[in-house]
Amino acid sequence: MCQIGLIRTIYLNLNRIIFSFLFLVLPMVSINSLYYSLIVFLVSFGSSFTVSGQSGWKLAEDRDGIKVFTRPVQNSKIKAIKVECNLQATSSQLVAAILDIKTCGEWVYNSKKNIPIKQISPLDLIYYAEVEVPWPVENRDYVVHIKVDQQPQTKVVTVNSPCIPGYVDEKEGIVRISQSVAKWTITPMGKNQVKAEYVLEVDPMGSIPAWLTNLFATKGPYETFRKLKVHVQKEVYKKADFASITD
Repeated sequence: MCQIGLIRTIYLNLNRIIFSFLFLVLPMVSINSLYYSLIVFLVSFGSSFTVSGQSGWKLAEDRDGIKVFTRPVQNSKIKAIKVECNLQATSSQLVAAILDIKTCGEWVYNSKKNIPIKQISPLDLIYYAEVEVPWPVENRDYVVHIKVDQQPQTKVVTVNSPCIPGYVDEKEGIVRISQSVAKWTITPMGKNQVKAEYVLEVDPMGSIPAWLTNLFATKGPYETFRKLKVHVQKEVYKKADFASITD
């Protein structure tokens, strides 16, 4: 997935609060308009930072059929996030939308660049992404390897998208995200309906207070899935057909 959008809101609200204190005498409208494009980024906390287990989730947001959960992460001050949402789509339809890297900006929360690098197979690709973050936070970028698999018996589809090194040189003024953990699980629920689950564990780069980061961790995932519910209905995705996926 273009995972950047699910977590960009943390930086958004962090900077909004900081500047509301610094410029309390200024109109709040100007502050809100400036910082509505901030984001927090998906980064693993060391080599032991993995998406695993199912217990300990606490419901943090439940609107419009989109549920956002959080839970503590061992050896990290930042909570993990899980999003659940039923979509009117087939597995192939949703996978096609996720893999359509060039259109990520239409549904992923405020992404700046999404550039395909290498198509290994129809369900295996590498792409470059940059996230726009207003001053004083530097933009982030990373290279992601997306790979899709389906379990033949259950027809459950998994989409793993870790960050990988190389492919694109690091750029001055942009912080490179070198590690991340994120996973989609797509479960068929009936004709043209799937349950989508997205799990990620986050730790923003830099010395950002964890309590403040976690406080606003739910808005980004909610906004991304709200737009995804519409985006996935494009005719091009409804016609998607992958030899390795059975709907």
